[in-house]
Amino acid sequence: MHEPPFRDPVVPLPDRIDDLMRRLTLAEKLGLLHQYQAPVERLGVGAFRTGTEALHGLAWLGPATVFPQAVGLASTWDLDLVRRVGEATGDEVLAFHHKDPVGAGLNVWAPVVNPLRDPRWGRNEEGYSEDPWLTGVMAAAYARGLRGSAPETFKTAPTLKHFLAYNNETDRCTTSSNLPPRVLREYELPAFRPAIEQGVAVAVMPSYNLVNGRPAHLSPLIEQVLRVWAPGDLLVVSDAYAPGNLTGLQGYHDTLPEAYAHAVKAGLDSFTQDDDRAEATLGHLRDALAQGLLGEADVDRAVQHALSVRFRLGEFDPATPYDDITDSVVNCPEHQQLAREAARRSFVLLKNDGLLPLSGEVTRIAVLGQLGDTLMEDWYSGTLPYAVTARAGLGERCETVFCEAVDRVTLTSDAGPVAADPAGGPLSVGVETGEFDLFDWGGGAYALRAVTTGRFVSVDGSADGAPLVNDQPGPNGWEVRQTFRMEERPRGTLALRHISTGCYVGAGEDGVLRLVDDADQAVWLAMDVVRSGTEQAAELAAAADVAVVVAGDHPLVNGRETEDRMTLALASAQDAVVQAARKANPRTVMVLSSGYPLTWSDDEVPAVLWSAHGGQEYGHALAEVLFGDADPEGRLTQTWYRSEQELPDLLDYDIIASDATYLYFRGVPLHPFGHGLSYTTFDYDDLRVRVDGDVLRAEATVTNAGARPGVEVVQFYTHQQRSRVKQPLRRLRGFEKVRLEPGESRTVTLTLPVPELAFWDVTRGRYVVESAPHQLMVGRSATDVRLSARFEIDGETIPPQPGPLRAASHDEYDAITFVDETRADGDAVRSGAEGAWILFRQVDLTGAATCVATAGSTEGGMLTLRRGDPLYGQVLAAFPVPRTDRYTYHPIASPLAAADGVHDLYVVFENDGVTLAGLDFGAGA
Repeated sequence: MHEPPFRDPVVPLPDRIDDLMRRLTLAEKLGLLHQYQAPVERLGVGAFRTGTEALHGLAWLGPATVFPQAVGLASTWDLDLVRRVGEATGDEVLAFHHKDPVGAGLNVWAPVVNPLRDPRWGRNEEGYSEDPWLTGVMAAAYARGLRGSAPETFKTAPTLKHFLAYNNETDRCTTSSNLPPRVLREYELPAFRPAIEQGVAVAVMPSYNLVNGRPAHLSPLIEQVLRVWAPGDLLVVSDAYAPGNLTGLQGYHDTLPEAYAHAVKAGLDSFTQDDDRAEATLGHLRDALAQGLLGEADVDRAVQHALSVRFRLGEFDPATPYDDITDSVVNCPEHQQLAREAARRSFVLLKNDGLLPLSGEVTRIAVLGQLGDTLMEDWYSGTLPYAVTARAGLGERCETVFCEAVDRVTLTSDAGPVAADPAGGPLSVGVETGEFDLFDWGGGAYALRAVTTGRFVSVDGSADGAPLVNDQPGPNGWEVRQTFRMEERPRGTLALRHISTGCYVGAGEDGVLRLVDDADQAVWLAMDVVRSGTEQAAELAAAADVAVVVAGDHPLVNGRETEDRMTLALASAQDAVVQAARKANPRTVMVLSSGYPLTWSDDEVPAVLWSAHGGQEYGHALAEVLFGDADPEGRLTQTWYRSEQELPDLLDYDIIASDATYLYFRGVPLHPFGHGLSYTTFDYDDLRVRVDGDVLRAEATVTNAGARPGVEVVQFYTHQQRSRVKQPLRRLRGFEKVRLEPGESRTVTLTLPVPELAFWDVTRGRYVVESAPHQLMVGRSATDVRLSARFEIDGETIPPQPGPLRAASHDEYDAITFVDETRADGDAVRSGAEGAWILFRQVDLTGAATCVATAGSTEGGMLTLRRGDPLYGQVLAAFPVPRTDRYTYHPIASPLAAADGVHDLYVVFENDGVTLAGLDFGAGA
């Protein structure tokens, strides 16, 4: 029997897709627009599911190799290593897929390419860097590994998350990210481009938030930018339950058929809604077709995108290059070694006064701290097949002594002491005294572990009356029920407030501790320390050759998906342990394990080593770095600020105006972007720079000037010294990682196409390379510059702008918000306060006698056009804005005062709530 063309791999891909689509009914096509794509049994087309999590190893499906968190992988500054981790992860996805084709689908939701604009973001550990270019090349490397090496067939289909401008968990479904055009084009979009343009990522997931007032799932940029970049079809999958937000939390549309039709037309191809229950979604799409809101051509376009990915995965081929992958690859010795290598290369030496590397004379180490003998799984990690902790890894090298360095406490109410049920059941107030170990995870989040059971206190339920039990291995789950805040009460007592529910802990008539809604019903507890964690740590530190304090965050507690951080400070109890250990033994190393930058109070600790949560081989890797078997290779991919007070508001996405990230930050950070020490020293010399046509070429010589082999990450930055606009203080343009023996030199090079020096010109809506002097900087970090040289670029001079002027494409602003011009497309601006303004620089008014403002206001209002100054500048025109509905604009004409020539113009919003789409100028009669 002849196979149909869609099953023939010799037939060109577009023809195969067309053949299958012609065979599908409209109902069958609709069935392909949900996360759980329905099978078409009459054609032998199987079920298909999008969305296998694979951020730093296969997640959620059982034990699999766990690699360092994404921010840790990026800290290696090793693209080949990141690719190999992606390749190993793809192999393990395939192994699970061959056993469960639908449960372990081949559309993987990784990597995350949101630039790490603000370290308080709860999902910081999921991204790569605050630099968009570095994020982009790291994401492309990981996606290339996931995609596989076969030229025609994909191993897995990587999906970039989350489009667009998503860096806050606080009210993430209802907040709108303010993105001026330059921030959009120069910061947010570039992170997505490499993996899409190179064809190694074939899918994108929009984010939960709104962008300039429009839900990201409805962004016109999906079609206007992302699909323009893609060399083939690009699948767009929704985030979980985000389609329902369009009429729910966001209230952007009145009905789901209307919302879903808009989403499909905007470019959404797959609805992740209602888990595996697709019928409601398909019903709304059928209603949209019946109401004429959606056409079959719209459905066909989305189905083509969905099928294209399945074809490229080889689903309809007789065989693929990956059919022989079995579950023998899962946590195989090669992947274990790769996990160890990745963890080792990710360590960043932040400070070293000569204590490290440890010598062979060290025979006894005190391993201290809450993270000293445990490894953490984050929300998107796999299940650890085994765990080499710091204590275990160091214990293979020498004798170790250990304590968690947490306080052991008792809790007592007026009715008696609190005790834990030895069987793991409820906590109760009675005559028996129970002891608890108190864990401080920072940000005011504490966990209690019952000594009698070794299990953590949790809440069995989520409503008023739910009892406190002690049956959990630690903080865990989507809704973490094992953390509490402590609120002061009179006479030195405290009340416990359950973080997940916001309820307080009270005592029922039966003496059982239960949640209560009313703070006045909270039981007052006296907390007494039975054993001091800091004293225990100091005692062990004093008796050891070296103390290693392992401190940091819990990935499910102090910041994670759905929860941002308010502080960067290391948990106060952990901070105190570091100080106590260092005072007891000056040979103390602070080892930080966290998914985000931290601050601490002990400036005298001689050595500080950081890594993200490092996966299953963390302890082995740590030992290799501490004892100098390997040079610390990691470099920071984020600025480490001295305090969260140096950061703008969490919801302020305009990094240019707020001087945010290493690109614009003018302060002196705790540790700069790109920072990381070595156990040797490096000399830089002989920088040579030339512009060769459309290419900037630079080279320098780097020499290992120390007595040990070492690894250096040579970083190239540029700064445009003169411009029409505010330019970054420095921007990473390339790097080279070199391994040098003592005395060895190497020439490092940068080859940069001159068009990459462009910025977004708001006056003409395109990228432009200005004629200007630039500085090239070479060094060890963004601020540790060893060599620099000046070079000139012969580009353009931006001319005055004659109009029309798009309101969103202004040069500066105050007290305005970017909003959606229409529900489908365009940006406008709205005033947020009386006296708000936007500035257009160098507007050519030659011959202009009238001005037309396209504006609207739900309350009515007034705009004025001023020259030179928003308060005292000459009023050139005034525009009374009539009351309209939200998306109705009126052209409001005004005579223009005599102002021939080129001027800086301010549009001043005399009251709030006025929306402006644009200005245009006309000549006199």
